[in-house]
Amino acid sequence: MFGFGVPELLIVLAIVVVVFGASRLPEIGGALGKTIRNFKKASEGRDEIEIKAKEA
Repeated sequence: MFGFGVPELLIVLAIVVVVFGASRLPEIGGALGKTIRNFKKASEGRDEIEIKAKEA
């Protein structure tokens, strides 16, 4: 996976927690998951892309 091992991924995760805070990790993970899903749909040739307004 891009030449990253477990120690490198743990370091990156620690930096993300410090920068964004632990309370925002689920939000960031959800957004990343939706982005990956939409990218896969677009690369498969589907015309549908999930777009939802952010709830306040």
